Order: sequence, then structure tokens, then C-alpha cells
Amino acid sequence: MYTGLQHFHSFWAYLALILLILTIINSILGVTGDKPFAGKDRKLALFTLISVHIQLLIGIVLLFTSPYWAALTESGMGEVMKNSLYRMMVVEHPLTNIIAVTLITIGWSRHKKQDSDKAKHKSFMIFYLLGIILLLSRIPFSNWWS
Repeated sequence: MYTGLQHFHSFWAYLALILLILTIINSILGVTGDKPFAGKDRKLALFTLISVHIQLLIGIVLLFTSPYWAALTESGMGEVMKNSLYRMMVVEHPLTNIIAVTLITIGWSRHKKQDSDKAKHKSFMIFYLLGIILLLSRIPFSNWWS
């Protein structure tokens, strides 16, 4: 089960990252081109929001079923923090991704309170961009491509 879930988590990450990139590009074009905020913009941002939330939920399940979590429960946090791989997988990756998904969610929530189309695009541009930067900073690429 763990391996299958891990593969699904990796596959879904590609989808979430592609949607994030598309939403960010769309919002940059909306801000710089003074384009109206349309239903397609809202739907793209919503699908992106949903995909990163699903990715987070899969990741949380994966964390609690992983051998890294077993190592944490067996040897304690002190030993996990001494091991860079375990620290990355148990502390840095989950915590940073929770912060990133929170920023993306804030971007979604803020756009609803904005009056102008440019402000709505700007909300997505800023918060989704911050989210993807954090996500990319903590992806364990060595595990992802192996």
C-alpha cells in the first residue's frame, strides 16, 4: 500500500505543479494585460486549489504510513533531527508544504474579497507564486525521480 500511495503522491504532484504554473502564468497575464477576471480564471484557480489540497491529504496519509514515521516513533525526534533524510521527510517537507498550501488557500480566499479584476489576478499571482516557491524548495527530488 505504501509504495502505491507514494507513486500516486508523486504523480499527483506533477498535476498540482502544472496547474500551479498555469494559474500563475494566467494571473501574471491578467495583471500585466489588464484582462477581465472571467469564469475560466476562477475555475483554473479552483482546480489548482483542489489539487494542492488533495496532494496535501495524500501526503499526510503517506507520512503516517511511512518508514520515516516509524523511525520517529522508535528513536525519537532527537535522532530524526540528526539524520538529514529523516529530518527532510518528517519535518521540513510536511511543514513547508502545509505553509505553502495555506498561502495558496489565502490567495483563493483573498480573491473573493477583491473588487477589481486586477486585484483578483494579483491575489492569485502573489499567493500562488509564494506557494509554488515553497513547494519546490522542499520537494525531495532524489526520492521523486528514483
